[in-house]
Amino acid sequence: MSSPTDRPSGRRNSSGLTRDLELLEVLSSEEAARAGGLGVVRVAELAGRDKAVVSRSLATLAEAGLVERDPSSMAYRVGSRIYSLAAITAEATLAREGRTAVKRIAQATRETTHLCVLRGGNVLTILSELSPHEFRSTGWEGVTTAAWRTPSGRVLLSDWDEQALRLWYSEHGHDRVILGPLNPAMQAPGFSLLEEPPRDKARVTDFDSLLREISVIKERGYALLEEEMETGVVGASAPVTDYAGRVIAAINVSGPALRVGRQLDALGAHVARAAAELSAKIGGQARPT
Repeated sequence: MSSPTDRPSGRRNSSGLTRDLELLEVLSSEEAARAGGLGVVRVAELAGRDKAVVSRSLATLAEAGLVERDPSSMAYRVGSRIYSLAAITAEATLAREGRTAVKRIAQATRETTHLCVLRGGNVLTILSELSPHEFRSTGWEGVTTAAWRTPSGRVLLSDWDEQALRLWYSEHGHDRVILGPLNPAMQAPGFSLLEEPPRDKARVTDFDSLLREISVIKERGYALLEEEMETGVVGASAPVTDYAGRVIAAINVSGPALRVGRQLDALGAHVARAAAELSAKIGGQARPT
């Protein structure tokens, strides 16, 4: 019968996990990213550990899918399972922290606030917090809208390259404003939904104007809307980013032009700060502006 001293201790197990995490950190370094992976010898050098021990540890991590080995170069890199786990964690955290953020922003701005994501090439509003004012804009929770018509949609596309945007535009660049479903009871009274944006208000009319608008969003850090979807409604959106700096969601605040119009850029700056705070809470990386 083994004595307590013969059994693996929690401390030793913890240390083993710590050493494995150190190897994952080495494989997440800039050097590893530039080289497309690192060999066992280089990983051992950077970790300051014995090559044979590192080789066994990397083999174990590879079996778990946490690292991958290139069959040609034999270099190790971070495995796809790490990214999968990170994505699942980010989505769960976004849902939890997003609800708190949306409520807080709606209280601060006293205007209707939304959290939006890209689904099927267009914008799905997953959370809405209505303005406390009786005269307020529509709550879009659960509704899918055309990305090219909304500041949130343009924000959600703002980290795509030109080729990806061109493919997206060829399929979705003329989608109708509401792709469903919209409960008529959700629509705020006093505002008319527009099938087409007014020519003097439309920020996106073709692919070139989409590129120009996205360039402005990248430089400014937020997108604006002025009565493109509903008469008398203006709004601002800003990106929420994940651990890799990718845009995974957008915060949008909208309200009556009579109340918000003169402060639209100030609202945009406020939303950008709030989106950056939410990004930080979910482990996101700020985008340079």
